[in-house]
Amino acid sequence: MSFHRKPITFVNHVKIQVQNLERSLHFYQEVIGLKVLKKTTNIAKLTADGENCILSLEGQENASPKQRGTTGLYHFALLVPRRSDLSNIVRHFRTKGIQMGSSDHLVSEALYLNDPEGNGIEVYVDRNPSEWKWKNGEVAMTVDPLDFSDLLRTGNPEESWKGLPPGTIMGHIHLHVSQLEEAEEFYTRGLGFEVVNRFGDQAIFISAGDYHHHIGLNTWAGIGAPAPPINSVGLKSFTVVLPDEEYRKNVVTRLEMMGATVTKENGVFMTADPSGNGIHLAV
Repeated sequence: MSFHRKPITFVNHVKIQVQNLERSLHFYQEVIGLKVLKKTTNIAKLTADGENCILSLEGQENASPKQRGTTGLYHFALLVPRRSDLSNIVRHFRTKGIQMGSSDHLVSEALYLNDPEGNGIEVYVDRNPSEWKWKNGEVAMTVDPLDFSDLLRTGNPEESWKGLPPGTIMGHIHLHVSQLEEAEEFYTRGLGFEVVNRFGDQAIFISAGDYHHHIGLNTWAGIGAPAPPINSVGLKSFTVVLPDEEYRKNVVTRLEMMGATVTKENGVFMTADPSGNGIHLAV
């Protein structure tokens, strides 16, 4: 988890909009295994450790359904501490009858599913960074079948499901963007990330501190895809944690020089990438 702490820049929180807050809350507690940290009439803050909010749900009854062919959330990714944790989650999903996708990315092993309103979720565990293969500044990643037989040898089949372990964090976020080149410039020149993997001309993966990726960017919704309506189900914003106040000041300066708008409201710095994906700049 050293890739998600100072002095590295990383993502630690995602906020999504949903139509039915109670239905979503039930799913994220009973299926995903998060706990409610705080709840108001229309917002629920969720946690794995009882202290840190990693996912917020904002309910809006008149929200339009999540739309295909727009920018926004591809998935957010919850990183569990140990391989046995992922094994226990597989058993839990199977008990619940949850349909899931899966993949071995070389750097990690991952499960994929959607929430009841179509928001994409990844739950994954990293392989030891000593096993990651780097060449010319790029880390090798692929989409291989997950070896469930080997994975399920870890964990305890007799252990009852207690939810996501306390060490679970927001590992990364993957976004649909309109134009890959302008997104790359925003996140690298503006926010200071580095490209660590290119998936042809359709997707890039960026990180700080030699992580395999803190953010994924793709044009799979279509080059030139529009932003979804403001009241649409999906991504409201995500939080990028910067090393310190001076670093944030420099980021704000760079973004404004690039033509991006940065606002400050109640002490929160907010901006958006060129595709309209909202970002909070925290320290």
